[in-house]
Amino acid sequence: MQPQAWAFMRACLFFSEIVAWVLAVVMTFRGELLWAAVCALFALGANMAGRVWSRRSPIAMPYFMRWVLLVPRGPHSPNHIKRILQPRSGERILEVGPGIGVHALPIAASLLPDGVLDALDVQQEMIDDLKRRAASRGLANIVARQGDAQKLPYHDHTFDAAYLIGVLGEIPDAVAALRELRRVLKPGGRLLISEVLIDPDFISLRVLQKMAGTAGFVFERKVGPSIAYSAVFRPAAVAD
Repeated sequence: MQPQAWAFMRACLFFSEIVAWVLAVVMTFRGELLWAAVCALFALGANMAGRVWSRRSPIAMPYFMRWVLLVPRGPHSPNHIKRILQPRSGERILEVGPGIGVHALPIAASLLPDGVLDALDVQQEMIDDLKRRAASRGLANIVARQGDAQKLPYHDHTFDAAYLIGVLGEIPDAVAALRELRRVLKPGGRLLISEVLIDPDFISLRVLQKMAGTAGFVFERKVGPSIAYSAVFRPAAVAD
C-alpha cells in the first residue's frame, strides 16, 4: 500500500475507533449493554487492525491528522515530560518527531536564555507549522529541520539529551534510529522515550529495553504506568 493510501486508511481506522468508543460509553449510560459491547468490540477491532498495518508499514502521522496532537496527553503532557527530562538553560536538546510543537515549545522555553532545542521531523509541513508557532511565541531558540531519524544530520556527541513522544514506532528501522541517537548524544546524556498503549505504533517497555540495549543504551528508570510510560536511558559506557 502506498504511504498516502495507508495514511488515509490509518485516519479512517482512528476515527472509527474513537466514534465506536464514544458510542460504547453512551450506550452503557443508556443501559443498552448489548449495543455497548458491540461498539466496544468494533473499537477494539479497529485498534488491532491499525496495529497490524502499523507493524507492516510504519509511517509518520500525516499532517492532516495534526489535530490529534492537541488531545490532552495525561502522563505525557508537556509539564510531565519537562519534569522527567529536566531541561536546563545552556543545554542543547533534540526532539525527534516534534509535529506541531506540543512539547517542543515548552521545552524550548525551559532552555532559555542560553539553551537550544533542535527539532527534526520527516514532514516539512510539520516543521513549517512548528516554526510559525515558535515565531508567534517569540521563541528564537528552536532549530527545526526536515530529516530522517535513521540518518540524523548531526555530529557525534552533540546533544545533552534527546526525546521522542509516541514516535519511535513510526520509524521503519527503530533500532537504526536508536543507534543514531546513541551517536549524537554526549557521554552521560539522557534519552527519554514515551509510549501510550492506545497508539497503534505502541512499543512495550520490554521490547523497547531490548532494542535500546542493542543500540548501546542502558535503561535507567520508568515513569508512569505500563500503558502510558516514559522510559529514561543513558548511553552505555565505552570500554577503554
